[in-house]
Amino acid sequence: MNTTVERTLSKVPEVTLVFWMIKIAATTLGETGGDAVSMSMHMGYLTSTIIFAAIFLLSVAAQIKAKGFHPFLYWITIIATTTVGTTLADFSDRSLGIGYAGGTTLLLALLLASLALWKRTLGTVSVESVSTPRAEMFYWMTIMFSQTLGTALGDWTADTAGLGYEGAAVVFGLLLTLVAVAYYRTRISHTLLFWTAFILTRPLGAVIGDFLDKPISSGGLALSRFSASATLLLFIVACLLFFRQRAAQQVH
Repeated sequence: MNTTVERTLSKVPEVTLVFWMIKIAATTLGETGGDAVSMSMHMGYLTSTIIFAAIFLLSVAAQIKAKGFHPFLYWITIIATTTVGTTLADFSDRSLGIGYAGGTTLLLALLLASLALWKRTLGTVSVESVSTPRAEMFYWMTIMFSQTLGTALGDWTADTAGLGYEGAAVVFGLLLTLVAVAYYRTRISHTLLFWTAFILTRPLGAVIGDFLDKPISSGGLALSRFSASATLLLFIVACLLFFRQRAAQQVH
């Protein structure tokens, strides 16, 4: 009996080591870039959130309109989610007065609700299935919630839990290592492990970003937010230029 295997190209990249390298750099850039606008430029959390939210919506619209996977467009959209996630989390935690615990709990609930609704509507939350506008809408909504949650979780761990930026980075780095081991050594769902890793890279990037630009008295290196952001952006561009990224494939 002849069988035909149909492969549908996704509009998101194949998950490789380079993907995770760029993702961590992008989340760190989201922290330094978001803080540069809200703090260094003194625009405040609300105004900065509005600015980055507009960039995020425009990027998502361009991503959905695109006919296929475009690496630069994809990562511009990811960076947009990290910057709006940074300022939105800071606005929720600090300006609304609900604190890190309240912000983390609220955002975790929104993230889980997004994943549950996506799963119920389309039957899968696998990134390989992101090839239709409806799947893309769920994908980017989930990512935005995960990026915002990651900022709140990183701040909570570093500040409230008293681990400091370096301690929090070690904790999230170890958790990501455990996820990697589980990926290669266990039969745990790769989709579940992907989203776990995707979420954990955000607080890792958040505490690394804070470590780079916070004052020395607060445990940081007091580097320029603008210089740190520019360096991270150059690293991402270099990765995109020198390492070819392919679209993920879904086998039917």
